[in-house]
Amino acid sequence: MTEAMIRKKPGMASVKDMPVLQDGPPPGGFAPIRFARRIPNKGPSAIAIFVAAFGTFSWGMYQVGKGNKIRRALKEEKYSARRAILPVLQAEEDERFVKEWHKYLEYEAEVMKDVPGWKVGESVYNSGRWMPPASGELRPDVW
Repeated sequence: MTEAMIRKKPGMASVKDMPVLQDGPPPGGFAPIRFARRIPNKGPSAIAIFVAAFGTFSWGMYQVGKGNKIRRALKEEKYSARRAILPVLQAEEDERFVKEWHKYLEYEAEVMKDVPGWKVGESVYNSGRWMPPASGELRPDVW
């Protein structure tokens, strides 16, 4: 809408001659403004969330307990198998040790043949107890 149509006169006029057109509220006024805090009641309640979390935690701990029992049974089975074959492994090691010990005694007799009073295989310690050789002494494959 042009100014001329509003004033119903052609051309420019003084601002004072123009009719006052002011925006105002619609008839009956504006609708009231909602300024109160209105949070919708959607979703589960706090009790429902707590019960669900507690149930989930309980179920998870039950699963952990079941897994621990299974893991414990597998570990016991492994240790039982190790205990079962331990005598066989020890016998094999003892047999290997005896063979290496005889080789060691032959080597000692050859090296110390010129030393008077040397007794092959006799301990150089005076404790009276049998002392096993130091670790790896009779294990040339480990050297």
